[in-house]
Amino acid sequence: MLAFQLAHARARDAVHAALDVDALSLALGRPSVVVDSAAPDRAAYLQNPDLGRRLNPSAPGLPKGDYDLAIVLADGLSAVAVQANGSAVAAALSNRLADWRLAPMVIARQARVAIGDPIGEALGARIVLVLIGERPGLSAADSLGAYLTFDPKPGRRDSERNCVSNIRAPGGLSPDQAADKIAWLLREAKRLGFTGVDLKDRSGDVIPDSRGGRLG
Repeated sequence: MLAFQLAHARARDAVHAALDVDALSLALGRPSVVVDSAAPDRAAYLQNPDLGRRLNPSAPGLPKGDYDLAIVLADGLSAVAVQANGSAVAAALSNRLADWRLAPMVIARQARVAIGDPIGEALGARIVLVLIGERPGLSAADSLGAYLTFDPKPGRRDSERNCVSNIRAPGGLSPDQAADKIAWLLREAKRLGFTGVDLKDRSGDVIPDSRGGRLG
């Protein structure tokens, strides 16, 4: 009973915790822009999910450019998850995508996954990746999700996105493991020109080579 009560308290605290923007910006170690959704506070965010999908009209201007990828770190339903894992995943991805043109990092408060669509469009990015705190459960309150969308713009459907979930160590994917999967999906999305249900994660496939060996 005590274990259940502790897990429940951690999940509840994660939902209501505020994102420490200064600490996250420092951990990212690169220029970032901070934006808010249309939700004026946490209560409105939780009661009206659609507000978290839209940018606040007074959000600062986003520098438009010729970018391959925009990375958005969003509090979602667990700021704890973004605080614990977001910067590590972003750094690991930057290392794996050294040949890509990356937009300035964006930190979004009171945000849902779809807030990446107007952000990616405003930046002019071909793909947007939203690293967001997942809904806490009794087994984990610090799980990060990664959602990628090709040609982001408002109105994109969830079926047009790919997701890598349960990013947390220990107990889930480590930042490096997650970055490997996400980088593979991003490269395939860029090559094929789409994301979503038709883009399958085959990053772990083992293919026989012509000599009878195996190719990872």
